[in-house]
Amino acid sequence: MSLIDNIKKRLSGESGESRMSGESRDGLAVDADDCCRLIVGLGNPGERYTTTRHNAGFWAIDSLADKLDVDNWRPGFDSLYAEKKIKLGDESLRLVLAKPQTLMNLSGRAVKGLLKHYKLDLEELCVIQDDIDLDSGVLRVKLGGGHGGHNGIRDIIAAVGSDYIRIKIGVGAPPGRMDSADYVLQQLKGDALEEFQIDTSRAADAALFLLEHTLTETQNQFN
Repeated sequence: MSLIDNIKKRLSGESGESRMSGESRDGLAVDADDCCRLIVGLGNPGERYTTTRHNAGFWAIDSLADKLDVDNWRPGFDSLYAEKKIKLGDESLRLVLAKPQTLMNLSGRAVKGLLKHYKLDLEELCVIQDDIDLDSGVLRVKLGGGHGGHNGIRDIIAAVGSDYIRIKIGVGAPPGRMDSADYVLQQLKGDALEEFQIDTSRAADAALFLLEHTLTETQNQFN
């Protein structure tokens, strides 16, 4: 089921779910019938981490924000987050973009807080991450699974479970005997940084595509 199908299901009352009306922190009304999607990009806050492979999720979220002209970032829920109402066909969607500010290993706290605030189920969450088990330039969209040694995903699974969509950005394996932590926290420069920007922008495109298409269609397009 695509997200737009899920919106229609909610509006028709078939899902049996309800959402409390209220007001978000930006003053936009949160209607009980609004459908919401949370997209979280993983990374580490701070200038020293900005151009590292481990911040692929942050880069993808920033690219997605640029594509959607989202700039109303604010702190909250252990994150920097932003909201925008967008149109999907004849329906509207409240899209929430977030970058946890807890450091990678505590990402679950931020995700749990955001899910609770927006009253979302795991099926309404998408997490964008780096993956050293995928070659650079390779993208994988999947549902659920283990953490694969990724400490941010490990903490999210411990906090909320594993049944959410993930967009994995391949960053390649460490060369030789280089420690994986040193590798993902290595500063990127020149051509490597340009390629990294292309890869993270493609992940943002996958997240956009997923809003109006099924998981299988998104996998066929981007995997």
